[in-house]
Amino acid sequence: MQPVRIGILGMGTVGGGTVKLLAANTAEIARRLGREVVVTAAASRNAERAERLCPPGTAVGTDVFQVAAHPEVDIVVELIGGTDVAREAVICAIENGKHVVTANKKLLAEHGNEIFALADKHNVMVMFEAAVAGGIPIIKALREGLAANQIQSVAGIINGTSNFILSEMRDHGSAFSDVLKEAQQLGYAEADPTFDIEGHDAAHKLSIMSALAFGTPIHFDACYLEGISKLESQDIRYAEELGYRIKLLGITRKTEQGIELRVHPTLIPECRLLAKVEGVMNAVLVQSNMVGETLYYGAGAGASPTASAVVADIIDIARLLNADSAHRVPPLAFRQSGETLRVLPIEEIISSYYLRVSAEDEPGVLSDIAGILAAQGVSIEALIQKGVINHQTAEIVILTHRAQEKRIQSAIAQIEALPRVAAPVTMIRMESLHG
Repeated sequence: MQPVRIGILGMGTVGGGTVKLLAANTAEIARRLGREVVVTAAASRNAERAERLCPPGTAVGTDVFQVAAHPEVDIVVELIGGTDVAREAVICAIENGKHVVTANKKLLAEHGNEIFALADKHNVMVMFEAAVAGGIPIIKALREGLAANQIQSVAGIINGTSNFILSEMRDHGSAFSDVLKEAQQLGYAEADPTFDIEGHDAAHKLSIMSALAFGTPIHFDACYLEGISKLESQDIRYAEELGYRIKLLGITRKTEQGIELRVHPTLIPECRLLAKVEGVMNAVLVQSNMVGETLYYGAGAGASPTASAVVADIIDIARLLNADSAHRVPPLAFRQSGETLRVLPIEEIISSYYLRVSAEDEPGVLSDIAGILAAQGVSIEALIQKGVINHQTAEIVILTHRAQEKRIQSAIAQIEALPRVAAPVTMIRMESLHG
C-alpha cells in the first residue's frame, strides 16, 4: 500500500520531535495504519538543521509555501507558530487539496472559523490535537469519546508555566517576581512571559475546547482574561489555611443564559484532584450529563508529548483519506452549530468569591463590610481576621456563597470607598467544580 506522505512546516522543537518519533516508532505506526508514514518534504528557516533531522531523500528547503503545495505531499503538518505565515501556509495547503495537522492554538483560536470553513469547501481535514494540552488527548475526548453526552462544563489547568509559578509560590512562600525569574532560568517561561502569565495561551486553548464542547464557533475575542501577575503570596497562604489552592483555570460552562468563557486565578477545594496538579503538568476536568466527571492529566508541552499528538492526528487522517466529508468527524464535533448561544460577559457569571480587605482595626468596620455585602444580596460563608499590621491595619478574609459578579463588583467598590479601608480589595473567584 502506498505510504502516507507528509510535509512539515517548521523544524523547531516539535518538528524535530515529530521526525524523531516517526523514525523511532516506524514499525508500530505501520502496524496500526497498514501503511508507512514518510516525510517527503520539509521547510525550515534553518535548512541545515532540517537536513540533519529529516530522513535521506526528504526535499528540504526554506519555502513553506513550496511544501504546502508540493504535489507529492498528502498531509501538511504546520508547526511554525504565530498567525501570519502560518495562516497563509495553511490556507495554501487547503487550497491545494492537502489535509492539515497543526499544533498552533493561536492560529485556530483567532482564525479557526475561517480555516475550518475553507477546509470543508475543499473537502480536506484539519486536525489539531497537539494545539491543546500537548500530549493529553482532550480534543479527541471532546470530539469523539464524549459524543454521546451533553457536556456541561470544562475546567482546565492548561498553561504549565503559570502552574509551575503558582506551585512554587505555594511550596516556598516566594514572591511572584522571584519565581518568574526561576521559571525563566529553567526554560519554563519566555524572556517575555506575558503570553503565559496573563492568560492568553490558556484562553486560546479554552476557546477551542469550548467550541468543541458546545457546538459553537470559536469565540476567543469574547473570552475573559485575568492572569497571575498580581497574585500575592499571602493570598496563596490564606487560601491553603482555608482548605483551598489557587490555580490559573480556564473555565467554560453552558448555562440557561449562555456560555461562560473565562480564564483567571481560582480557588479550588484542596480535596479536588485538579487542585493537586503541580509543576508544569496540565489537567482538564470535563463534566457531562451521562458519564459525569472525567479528568485528563499529563504533559502539556515538550517535544515528545506534543509530537505524540501530532502523529496521532496524522494516523487519524491517513485512515480517512478516501472517505468523503459525510463520513468524517467535523473539526468542531458538530455538523450544526449552536450559534444562538451567547458568551456571557464576566459581570453576569455566578461564582463564589474570596475577598481580602485591609482596614483599620477599629470597632464597626466588620459590620460596615458585612452590611454592604448583605445589601448586594451576597451571603458570607466565612469571615476571618488574619492579624494586625503595624498595630493599626487588620487583614480580613471573607469567603462568600455564590453570587452574580456584578453584585460583588458593586460591593467591592463600596467597601473600597469606606474611609477606614486602607487598600484596594483583593478578589479571587472560587469554584467547587462539582457539577
